[in-house]
Amino acid sequence: MKRNSRLSLALHALSHMAYGADEAQTSAEIAEHAGTNPVVVRRVLGKLREAGLVASERGHFGGWRLLRDPDSITLADVYIALEESFVATRPTADTKICSVERALGDRISDIMQEVEADLVARLSTTTIAEIQRSARL
Repeated sequence: MKRNSRLSLALHALSHMAYGADEAQTSAEIAEHAGTNPVVVRRVLGKLREAGLVASERGHFGGWRLLRDPDSITLADVYIALEESFVATRPTADTKICSVERALGDRISDIMQEVEADLVARLSTTTIAEIQRSARL
């Protein structure tokens, strides 16, 4: 599942956090599980903190914790929190482009918005708890 590495990392981290909801996990611990750098973990989890999915705690026993029950966090919540839309922005009206290019861009953008809405709807049917329960740790 490496198509979107930020989404993959976020889902991986949250699924691990679901196992030890009572214990904070450091960025280094999460990075080790995910095979990445702790700085990357902090950037991704920072977006999830802004969305109210996780909290960070400083200090010797600090780290990252889930703020919500894993049964209430859907994959769509994570996707939306990361603001990873794959729908391209449309050119402004004053941009000088060919009318064919504009029409093509508008149509493709409409289709991609529909696809993304379907993706979010499908992602909303699975929770972090379901992923955590299906993993064999």
